[in-house]
Amino acid sequence: MSSFFIPGKYRPSPGVILTDRTWPEATLTQPPVWCAVDLRDGNQALIDPMDAPRKKRLFEQLVAIGFKQIEVGFPSASQVEFDFVRALIELGAIPDDVAIQVLTPAREPHIRCTFAALKGAPRAIVHLYNSTSPVQRRVVFGKSQGQVIDLAVEAAQVVAECAAAQPETRWVFEYSPESFTATEPEFALAISQAVMAAWQPSRERPCILNLPATVEVEPPHRFADRIEWMVRRLSDHGLTPERGVSVSLHPHNDRGGAAAAAELGLLAGAHRVEGTLFGNGERTGNLDLVTLAMNLHTQGIDTGLDFSAIDAVARTYEGCTGMQVHPRHPYAGGLVFTAFSGSHQDAIRKGLAARRDGEAWEVPYLPLDPRDVGRGFEDLVRINGQSGKGGIAHVMETVHGFQLPRGLQVDFSAIVQGQADRHGGEIDPQRLGDLFRDHYLSVMGWQLLDHHFDHGRISATIERDGLTLTCTGEGAGPLEAFTAALHGGLGMAVEIADYAQHAFDHPTRTDAQAAVYVAVRLGEHTRYGVALGRDPVAATLQATLRGIGA
Repeated sequence: MSSFFIPGKYRPSPGVILTDRTWPEATLTQPPVWCAVDLRDGNQALIDPMDAPRKKRLFEQLVAIGFKQIEVGFPSASQVEFDFVRALIELGAIPDDVAIQVLTPAREPHIRCTFAALKGAPRAIVHLYNSTSPVQRRVVFGKSQGQVIDLAVEAAQVVAECAAAQPETRWVFEYSPESFTATEPEFALAISQAVMAAWQPSRERPCILNLPATVEVEPPHRFADRIEWMVRRLSDHGLTPERGVSVSLHPHNDRGGAAAAAELGLLAGAHRVEGTLFGNGERTGNLDLVTLAMNLHTQGIDTGLDFSAIDAVARTYEGCTGMQVHPRHPYAGGLVFTAFSGSHQDAIRKGLAARRDGEAWEVPYLPLDPRDVGRGFEDLVRINGQSGKGGIAHVMETVHGFQLPRGLQVDFSAIVQGQADRHGGEIDPQRLGDLFRDHYLSVMGWQLLDHHFDHGRISATIERDGLTLTCTGEGAGPLEAFTAALHGGLGMAVEIADYAQHAFDHPTRTDAQAAVYVAVRLGEHTRYGVALGRDPVAATLQATLRGIGA
């Protein structure tokens, strides 16, 4: 047996036995109530906590995104926290439709300090908590279940008393049995009922029961069972949204399942979520509100949050917190819409080409339209040694304006692959364009000086290394006549294997109206030439010469 694993050291968390669960058949059709806790829960996890200017900047970003409930601090924890809450209120920085939230432990001095910080606030949520798990009761506090309930109820009564003394504020009370998922379900229910009884919630005086996975200790489906069990028991005792009690979730990400737990918890009957931008928080972080919101967005739910400028949000977050958004972070990372794999690139390119405006979004490997979060299509496909012809063609078209025919895609991809094999790394769009020009547009050889085609006969003047030659030929069209002229003038048996042309519209070339691609077969070899020009016939002839000289 491996010394890494020690039998008996860990054991499964005590879950809820729910054999008649209904959440798997439920479907989300509405967003939850969102509460951003970046300025408190996220801030306390930073190596360098935010100062007041950075907190203010992040607060304004959260407001701009659309959050209507924002936890702004822990005012009894420090003077800095207290002063920040006061500044928001005294400067009138809180929009009328936004409620600030603050956290307080279940201790009377902290509660009274909290209400002092909130004096004059138009709307406020007071978030009361105490730890309830067996290990916390036994090891940290040395209290019995009854003593822990008494502590919570006494604190709840102080909250109600302080609120009554400040009637100018619209109060909402929130209670969290901290470490809910590590607490015996029946005890979590009992202490929650006791606090709600002290507050007497109603539609006019709503309360929030927040059920935190303070440490994520169970799989998301077990969390959903626990939430459904709790919602049912609360309903049995009349603690429902219709009677002023909403169930909130506060998942942490210790097992990497916070977003999944939140979605399943909402299916199980919760109505509200707390989390942070990009999941910032202690240990492995909080629920990432960006991920959850965009998950719902891609299921056709209007979340009420605006992440249409996700890069600007990320820059604000990074500047305020000192944290970095990972390149692979869902929806926001720099590489999340990028494909290097050749087959993926080809599928994306074809999917985008097939899609019509107004249709439901359905593009292979892209669950979200990048434009929804302010991204373009430029970086969808990036080129390295794993890339194929489809991805290369996509970059050549979207960045450089060339719509390569299939045969040229195959030909050029071999050149790109060779370059990647020799030098490694990524081939950026600029280098890709340089490779294309070097191999197809800047070919040394015969150059077209002049031509005239009339009634099936062509006269073309070409030059190479100072030698000028005029050759003539006949054919049904200019290209057929030109190949005949080359055979007569140069003795070349030139066969046209492929031909393509399209209007060329690219800001870097104001002198070109057409892009022409010609595949020239000389014996057993086929070579491609490319030319740009205002005169499509001249461009066709020049592309043919470049194919010969390639």
